[in-house]
Amino acid sequence: MVIQYAVALAVVATGAAVTTALIWPRTHPLRDSGSLLRESYDSGAGDDPGGGSPSGALDTNSIVDSEFAAAFAARKTPASALMKRLLDIVLSAALLVFLAPLLLLTAIAIKLDSSGPLLYRQRRLGLGAREFSVFKFRSMVINAEQNGPQYAATGDERVTRIGRIIRRFRIDEIPQAINVLRGEMSFVGPRPERPEFVTELAREIPHYHCRHLMKPGITGWAQV
Repeated sequence: MVIQYAVALAVVATGAAVTTALIWPRTHPLRDSGSLLRESYDSGAGDDPGGGSPSGALDTNSIVDSEFAAAFAARKTPASALMKRLLDIVLSAALLVFLAPLLLLTAIAIKLDSSGPLLYRQRRLGLGAREFSVFKFRSMVINAEQNGPQYAATGDERVTRIGRIIRRFRIDEIPQAINVLRGEMSFVGPRPERPEFVTELAREIPHYHCRHLMKPGITGWAQV
């Protein structure tokens, strides 16, 4: 069994390296971080994150952020970006391969515990404040947000019995490796937030939207 896993991982890693090297320039163009930040404002993504003006012009916070964006872009070379992407593909593929038995057992447990889909899709903001759907194992009852988006709370009655277990051990987060393989997330980066909450957080936290200069991650600074 160990040998089979090792061979499977080697095949995945080799295929990921070759594929990424061939398609990277076309599917993952390296762009200036400052332009991504301005583009997110101009398009109105995230309901004007950070308090930009209705016209899309950058406010005083963004002038400071532009210096941060320039410094960030200067440190992000094509070689480092390619290496990070390769590591993301290899690590996320390895995670899915080695934890396949656990993922199968989790899927069966969720299906036996409550009705509804196995995976849950939720809108989040990623690089350039662009929306994408993050994948997670469903840990709540269906129609958990029929009264609108809300934060999960301690002892939340919407969480299922299996949901409490997989949330405690962060098993519900593992399907986000799919988002990493799709190029929407990185293995390590700031946690992506929901569009409904970004506006509120950006008003309370100075330069909050700087997190959109990079891909969000499965695990971030707080977890590490």
